[in-house]
Amino acid sequence: MSNTTTWALDIAHSEVQFKIKHLMITNVTGGFTKYDVQVNATGEDFTNANISFTADVASISTNNEQRDGHLRSADFFDAEKFPQITFQSTSFSKVGGDYELQGNLTIKGVSKPVKLTVEYGGLGRDPWGNLKAGFTISGKINRTDWGLGWNAALEAGGVLVGEDVKINCEIQLIKQG
Repeated sequence: MSNTTTWALDIAHSEVQFKIKHLMITNVTGGFTKYDVQVNATGEDFTNANISFTADVASISTNNEQRDGHLRSADFFDAEKFPQITFQSTSFSKVGGDYELQGNLTIKGVSKPVKLTVEYGGLGRDPWGNLKAGFTISGKINRTDWGLGWNAALEAGGVLVGEDVKINCEIQLIKQG
């Protein structure tokens, strides 16, 4: 790409979260505290940008240490054997004022295509003159597609943990160079 601009993550103003049904009645929210996003775009135009994401599985947090430990175990993410979740874009296309992000999500060594909706917040300068870009990313995946199949049946019917995982991210990028 000519005129390639690199955009780096501003982690202090970003978050990577997910929600999943518990007991089939409420959502539990979790997220990752250690992750990175790299974006290469043409100047300030993000259409067709190359986007990569990594999250350290060990940094998973649901505000419950026992549950977090279970999520790091082989029942779920198997953090010891598969320490990172990765995403690599295959397309980033404008849809109205927003974007559709497609790419390959890899969890536990399994890569599958996903499609995410990206709301573009726009550009702004911080008090130190850095150019920032903001995005809200949302989507839904089925955790069993990546081998995250652990569950427990409930006495009254249904299961302990839902299969659909709602992804919600707030990403702020800083223009480099």
